[in-house]
Amino acid sequence: MAEIMTGAEAVVQCIKNKDVNHVFCVPGESYLDIMDVIYDTPEIELISARHEGGASFMAEAYAKASGNVSVAMATRGVGAANLAIGVHTAYQDSTPMVVFLGQVDRKFRGREGFQEVELDRFFDPISKWAVEIRDVERIPEFVQRAFRIAKSGRPGPVVVSLPADILSEKATMKFIDSTNQPRHTPTDLELSNCIQMIEESNKPLILAGGGIKLSNAETELLEFAELLHIPVVSSFRRHDIFPNTNDLYVGHLGLGTFNNIIETVKESDLIIAIGTRFSEVTTQSYTLFESHHKLIHCDIESTTIGKVYPPDLSLIGDSKATLSALNQKIKNEKRVSIGWRKWAEEHRKSYENNSALNSIDESSKGIEMKGIIKTLQENLPKDAILTNDAGNFSGWLHNYFQFSQPNTYIGPTSGAMGYGLPAAIGAKLACPEKVVVSLSGDGGFMMTLQELETAVRYQTPIISLVFNNNMHGTIRMHQEKHFPERVIGTELGNPDFVKLAESMGVFGQKVEHNHEFENALKQALDSRIPSLIEVVCDPEKISVKYTIEQLRTLK
Repeated sequence: MAEIMTGAEAVVQCIKNKDVNHVFCVPGESYLDIMDVIYDTPEIELISARHEGGASFMAEAYAKASGNVSVAMATRGVGAANLAIGVHTAYQDSTPMVVFLGQVDRKFRGREGFQEVELDRFFDPISKWAVEIRDVERIPEFVQRAFRIAKSGRPGPVVVSLPADILSEKATMKFIDSTNQPRHTPTDLELSNCIQMIEESNKPLILAGGGIKLSNAETELLEFAELLHIPVVSSFRRHDIFPNTNDLYVGHLGLGTFNNIIETVKESDLIIAIGTRFSEVTTQSYTLFESHHKLIHCDIESTTIGKVYPPDLSLIGDSKATLSALNQKIKNEKRVSIGWRKWAEEHRKSYENNSALNSIDESSKGIEMKGIIKTLQENLPKDAILTNDAGNFSGWLHNYFQFSQPNTYIGPTSGAMGYGLPAAIGAKLACPEKVVVSLSGDGGFMMTLQELETAVRYQTPIISLVFNNNMHGTIRMHQEKHFPERVIGTELGNPDFVKLAESMGVFGQKVEHNHEFENALKQALDSRIPSLIEVVCDPEKISVKYTIEQLRTLK
């Protein structure tokens, strides 16, 4: 189709064509034309956040929750710099996101104009593609390409710089219908070689990563594991790709992972890695895999395979299509004998012994974090979405909460602080029918707490849990390990979180004992408005594994 329209109208038409219903931003004068077009576009709701970092986190989580490409916008160098944290998060998490950045007028470029930054160069290292459009008639070409690149292969963020003057110009715009992206699969010979390697192994183990989520392959992964009775571990912050309650789930590789799970990996002789990039955290600082391990690595992106560990067999393809093809081949040929039942049962029992929530000291004074997780487990719907910040508090979530359904966990593998609250808002806007709960430490929460007002303004009833120990807990943990008792820079002061919440129209409650938390959670669930629950934590209980006093004796 061809039509005369302004550059701004062409940008919005491309967004509409991709069925994107929400656009996240902080308003900026350099792209007011786009905002004005959205004003007359009822299919798209503009979500105006209080900080560009919050807007980008909302967009990033929105893409994860919706399964669609998301859109964020910011103005020139200053807004773009603030928004960069969400772009980096999307890049490390392989999240499909298109970012539109206003730029100075074309005739001002190169003169260090007001807030001028070479945006395409600035974002190039942390995006799949960064481009500046300088010809108005090419806007559909570049923007449609941006959406295609963001979603194809290993997904990721694409950044589009738009000089302000190009948005009001008119031209004949040509749009093309979007094409379905093919799901590539390995060859039949490669699939046969994969099955043969599994048959020859004694202790195979599946390591499943974000590629499972991105291709919606949770059902295929479950069938694959159950067909062969192979145990499964999930990579960092990908807990929900496999039912944690299933007898074949044996744990999660991340920060604070229990030693028995690490031993499971070390004891295996064949790693079947599907949709993972072998991050530093997942591999425990690149120490987890050793010379005795055989490795099958399946990934949609050829450049990911061999980047960290050279595989014995490469399977380049979409996770869903590859697993589906493997499952069909296994059923048709009936070649694989199940010889790993005992291996799987032993390590499932080991996982259950460590992740059980039945050893809680109900009589202890103050907050027992395992009790908080147990209350969440017992009171939240099975399809509730949990988001979280970086911080030691997440260790209890990671090690004890049992995710039983897909698409119920959203956490940044980049470890970005300030993510939890705005991510919850983005997820709730994408899935308004679901309960959405964010978990944050007081340090991370204070970085984006202003987005509570955004949640109120857009009537987005999320529940925000703030674990308050008056410190940057993760950094304090490392500080005490390496420089015992030399505390500097990690102690924090905080406002009255409940009064702060109530001043914004948010339901607020403070809890200091576990028996108070269940009632507070139920009130938040019933309130139907944004809610905040401050959980007062003992600073001494700094992590799942250690107290501060214990850390000081480790050196």
